[in-house]
Amino acid sequence: MDTQEVIARLRQAVDETKVRTNLEFLAERRHDYSVLSQLADLKGRGCPNPACVVTPSTTNDVAAVVKICRETKTPLLTFGLGSGVVCGIMATPHCVLLDMGAMKKIRMIDTDNLMATFEAGVRGSDAEAAVARRGMTIGHFPQSMDVSSVGGWVATRSSGQFSSAYGSIEDMVMGIEAVLPDGEIYSTRLTPRASSGPDLKHLFLGSEGTLGVITAVTFSLYWRAPKQDYSAWRAPSMEKGFSFQRHVIQSGWNPPVMRQYDATEVKRLFPDQARDRDAFIILVHEGPTGRVEAELKECEEIASDLGIGRAPSEPILKWLQDRNHVPGFESFLQNNIILDTIEIAATWDRIEGIYHNAVSSLNLVPNMLNASAHSSHCYRSGINLYFTFAARVDDPGNMETVYDDCWKRVMEATLRGGGGISHHHGIGRIRKKWLADELGPAGVGILRKIKNVLDPENIMNPEVLIPHE
Repeated sequence: MDTQEVIARLRQAVDETKVRTNLEFLAERRHDYSVLSQLADLKGRGCPNPACVVTPSTTNDVAAVVKICRETKTPLLTFGLGSGVVCGIMATPHCVLLDMGAMKKIRMIDTDNLMATFEAGVRGSDAEAAVARRGMTIGHFPQSMDVSSVGGWVATRSSGQFSSAYGSIEDMVMGIEAVLPDGEIYSTRLTPRASSGPDLKHLFLGSEGTLGVITAVTFSLYWRAPKQDYSAWRAPSMEKGFSFQRHVIQSGWNPPVMRQYDATEVKRLFPDQARDRDAFIILVHEGPTGRVEAELKECEEIASDLGIGRAPSEPILKWLQDRNHVPGFESFLQNNIILDTIEIAATWDRIEGIYHNAVSSLNLVPNMLNASAHSSHCYRSGINLYFTFAARVDDPGNMETVYDDCWKRVMEATLRGGGGISHHHGIGRIRKKWLADELGPAGVGILRKIKNVLDPENIMNPEVLIPHE
């Protein structure tokens, strides 16, 4: 069907003011925050505007849009607040973009059952503020929480900075409402746990808009902790620091924040704490007063046994103050510096090798200005790493090539080392070429079969996540 006919049908199905074709409005939503999208814009070859943007205000609006797109075989992209960084949103001239930003009602806050339901477009910081006013917390604090939506958290399977105690998004989601690719509305029952076959809400966790449109999310909440304290540590190597974190968490302690920076990142982020090859570790302790005091004492003993020294805790307060600052890329790109961050995860016995191999490989890239890593999410059975690279490119025409090379080096070092290629940013387009290496043929086959059954016309964000056959 002709694009204009699709737009006309959409205007008949929902309030015509919700179907936007203003060029400036379209341009602001045609891609996410990814480096490659911003680089393409600077080079004058950015992705085009979508045919239109629809701003639904109800779940029925979403269902109507999905049905029309399916009937007309029109690609449909779901846009939260645009903070994604893996090219999950890239418009085409014939696609419809569904901007969920107007669906921002707080449907329910229940202090007896510690639950809250938000429409998918609610800004993360607004959701947290709403429950905080009643003495509760979601416990989810991604760096992007001021610029990301709760629906986006679920769609990308995100993790927050306090995850070592509160868990990641899959540990907090109690229920999901979603519109399936045929326009049917699906809603999970709100129970604390169920043994009713596979947990279907997990189809949407990490689905990146490929299996439906998330319209509302119910979280299981926590009462806010009465006590918070801090400790910082200096380890003689990354290996010693990893060992310290492993002993802490495997001993049964769960400081919500456990972050470890290599020497390169310490020089850049905490210059006052830089000491040769030392790693710098920060912990935030939170909970009942007695538990916090006991945890601090136990961490002191573990550190002493491992030869790890105490460091000043003042940098933690600065980190807490600045932690939600989302850096801009444009000034770097304009000066021919290509950069990005890449987060991976691995078990304890594999993380050291991945760290050394990935950083060593990045440092082989000509004019590499920074190749470093820090950990930010800790588990009983492993840990994540967050690599940062920045390289100056002599020929501006090669910036994308250098970018791809840096990503390839980290992905290959991770796969060779037995790690997972994504911890919390998702797959998008950037990681899609390596997904089969992680999931294997059978795993990718399962994804394709689910996609083919739910979305046989392949209209839902069709170029994202799932590798082509």
